[in-house]
Amino acid sequence: MTHYVELDVRPILAAGGEPFGRIMEVVTSLGPDEGLRLLAPFRPVPLFGALASKGLAHQDREIGGGDWEVLFTPALAPTASAAAAAAASVARWPGPLMHLDNRGLMPPEPMVKVLGAAEAMQPGEVMEVLLDREPSFLFPQLAERGHEWQGGFDQDGVTYRLLVRIGSVS
Repeated sequence: MTHYVELDVRPILAAGGEPFGRIMEVVTSLGPDEGLRLLAPFRPVPLFGALASKGLAHQDREIGGGDWEVLFTPALAPTASAAAAAAASVARWPGPLMHLDNRGLMPPEPMVKVLGAAEAMQPGEVMEVLLDREPSFLFPQLAERGHEWQGGFDQDGVTYRLLVRIGSVS
């Protein structure tokens, strides 16, 4: 049975902070039978891949008011179906056709540039964006436009690398 350590990042984000470092501190401190119960003001899709690489599977659900609960649980060894899912994910996420270096820009300029560039791209194309911080205010804008994203901090802990897959608004 998994015991969950709770981390509510909503106050950190509301204060203009960056919760990624705190999330990684908690993940690093987890014991073998422990998982993370994360509370966030949006669905933290970029964390799914970042924490999957740390051996954590996720289950997420909206808990009301736009807030989300995500349970990150120690994953079992990969199965054939997991390998097939990973291959399908690679097919859906081709190499980026556009690269933006938005480091050093003051908000909201990085968001404006990403959204503008996305308008010039075709559905299924991928853009790579380098940023100084996690773009938490950009995520709802991307979702509203039907785009998918994944990202996280590079190993240097300074550069946030975001991939945006252009979708079509229904």
